[in-house]
Amino acid sequence: MLFPAAATGSDLPTVPNVPRQPLAAQARRVVEALEMIGRPLPEADLKRLEDAYVLDDEFQASLAIQEIFDPYCLVGVSINPESRVKAQQGPAAPSLMQQGWRAFLVKVHNEAGVTAPLRVSSPNAAPIYSRSTGSPDPPQTIVPETIPDRWVELSMFDDRPLNPTLSGLPLEYRILQIHSRDAGPREAKLTFDVGQGTQDLGFRSDVDILFRCEPGVVVSFDVRDEDGSPVMGSFLIRDHLGRVYPSPGRRLAPDFFFHPQIYRRTGESVILPPGTFTVESTRGPEYRIKSKTIIVEEGAGTQTETFELERWADLAAMGWYSGDHHVHAAGCAHYESPSEGVQPEHMMRHILGEDLVVGCVLSWGPCWYYQKQFFDGRVHPLSTPDYLMRYDVEVSGFPSSHAGHLCLLRLTEDDYPGTTLIEEWPSWDLPVLQWGKSQGAVVGFSHSGWGLQTQSKELPNFEMPPFDGIGANEYIVDVVHDAVDFISSVDTPAPYELNIWYHTLNCGYRCRISGETDFPCIYGERVGLGRSYVKVDGDLDYDRWVQGIKDGRSYVGDGRSHLVDFQVADVAVGENGSELALDRPGQVRVSVRAAALLEPEPNERTEAIRNRPLDQKPYWDIERARVGNSRKVPVEVVVNGLPVARQEIEADGQFNDLSFEVPIERSSWVALRIYPSSHTNPIFVTVAGAPIRASRRSAEWCLKAVDQCWSQKVRNIRPEERDAAEAAYDVAREAYQKILAESDVE
Repeated sequence: MLFPAAATGSDLPTVPNVPRQPLAAQARRVVEALEMIGRPLPEADLKRLEDAYVLDDEFQASLAIQEIFDPYCLVGVSINPESRVKAQQGPAAPSLMQQGWRAFLVKVHNEAGVTAPLRVSSPNAAPIYSRSTGSPDPPQTIVPETIPDRWVELSMFDDRPLNPTLSGLPLEYRILQIHSRDAGPREAKLTFDVGQGTQDLGFRSDVDILFRCEPGVVVSFDVRDEDGSPVMGSFLIRDHLGRVYPSPGRRLAPDFFFHPQIYRRTGESVILPPGTFTVESTRGPEYRIKSKTIIVEEGAGTQTETFELERWADLAAMGWYSGDHHVHAAGCAHYESPSEGVQPEHMMRHILGEDLVVGCVLSWGPCWYYQKQFFDGRVHPLSTPDYLMRYDVEVSGFPSSHAGHLCLLRLTEDDYPGTTLIEEWPSWDLPVLQWGKSQGAVVGFSHSGWGLQTQSKELPNFEMPPFDGIGANEYIVDVVHDAVDFISSVDTPAPYELNIWYHTLNCGYRCRISGETDFPCIYGERVGLGRSYVKVDGDLDYDRWVQGIKDGRSYVGDGRSHLVDFQVADVAVGENGSELALDRPGQVRVSVRAAALLEPEPNERTEAIRNRPLDQKPYWDIERARVGNSRKVPVEVVVNGLPVARQEIEADGQFNDLSFEVPIERSSWVALRIYPSSHTNPIFVTVAGAPIRASRRSAEWCLKAVDQCWSQKVRNIRPEERDAAEAAYDVAREAYQKILAESDVE
């Protein structure tokens, strides 16, 4: 929350006759920006704003918006018709925090319709001291006063969702962020302008403000796992007004400014002002979220807080290891330096803080030439015996990207043969996949659902997707050539990802499914939001973990539900080719250990997610699986894409041993799911040695999909590569035609 009006604050002039619609639109962006930087408005004011937006009298609406926003304004800025700028102190309490950032609104009355950036400067601001960012690297200290008159840092927040310049509207609000080096009373002169020479005469663009700077206290973390060992954890710190600490809007790596949470291990710290704070601690989805109130004592200097984390699903103890094979360290708009991004040690903090056992950091187009320095075909030296990080490749921003982005894992060489530049790589996917597999890599499609959207959300459905995106589009062809090991899931809508996979499984192909986040491009909340859980015998090993993806000795999900040790009869998923051979039709026993975790009662988040369509985030989430208002979720047996049996379990974090008796009439694939939260890989049950030919309609769909994909991709394939591509597509057509002829079940 921002600071409301001080008792002695001065009111700002009301700006009359402002059109409601553009002002309301700008006000909504301000609200979103405040939320993003961890300084939200209180719920009561948000409700008042919503009421103001729909008032019948549009000018009364603008007055109501001003009544709500003005108490949070530190400064009012007026730009006269000649573009002269003057400033006056507003009613917001001028309160700052030592070694921390505070945010205030600035009210802008723009009579000139100026569309330049609003700038702020101060003779009291200069980059002469070490700014604290809440980062433990280097260790935090309270910087002593050195030059008394230079103690402040200023920043106008001009990033999205706000526009970088003024809109030209007669009235709008901007966000000013202020950092204080010192504690105690401090005066600063703030000067505003909209370009050279726009300051008003007589120093009227200056405003002198006496700030009260609360002293900072170094709060040291003692973070303990269940066995008492020190670990890295995730912490969300809020004060009684709902403000997030450290302020997200001004963080630097390893703390990401687009995160509300921070990651700290035992011995690391954060600087907080005196007061009462609520701290939520966790360590990824396999840990419970615990809440603790801490009181930061004034004058303490340094104090230590202990946090004991609580795991609810100990998968590693059962031989199952979580991983996210699609994490980026650079190249997205989230990063201030998109060509470089953050360093390996920063990524490792996030992997540890989310208890992600395996993290695959993928270099891709926008950061290729910088990030590829970290690739050496081995596990990164920062890895530990229990947590592994490796650099590999996403083929994104390359000539073949239009056909679908590719994850290439366990590469030994990251440059395509004969190339030195991205632009020289092939312009379609099959050659890249085949090259990856030739060196022992495990390869598949990223964010599979893009381009495969359908109106129907049934599984499977027979509507033809457009095949116009960057998901598993050319997969429909490449799977026929045995060039695809996996198709990714969890980071795009479940019906889009699973539909094409179900259809190709129904045709007898045995591509596996994996889970990914595509952090921070699709999901920026945290790494490991989408996960693959792989069974590894013996000590954790990266090569064996990735091989488990290829073999399908795994399941995928959001981490809030688990399907471990899935078997059909005596065949375990991912072992011996995941194949059970029957001499004749009959019943098989399907077994699994299943667990899930939900809050005991539905809450606001429950309703918000359940009422959201499946094509809106979060795409995979355990709340979507909740049965009514209970705490139960359904575990379904899926045979050839259709649910054939179901049991409900209590989502209390306890594992349940389940078994089902399922009839198998013909060669089929069998899987389990808690939809849309987790999904196993299939076990293939053959009857009398016959191949799986589960559905004529699936074969027809795949055959038509090849033509649809070609119609969308051919224009972006280089002319000199087109003949080879067309021949590969023809092979796929012939294969699906043969499967169609061999299928006798609709």
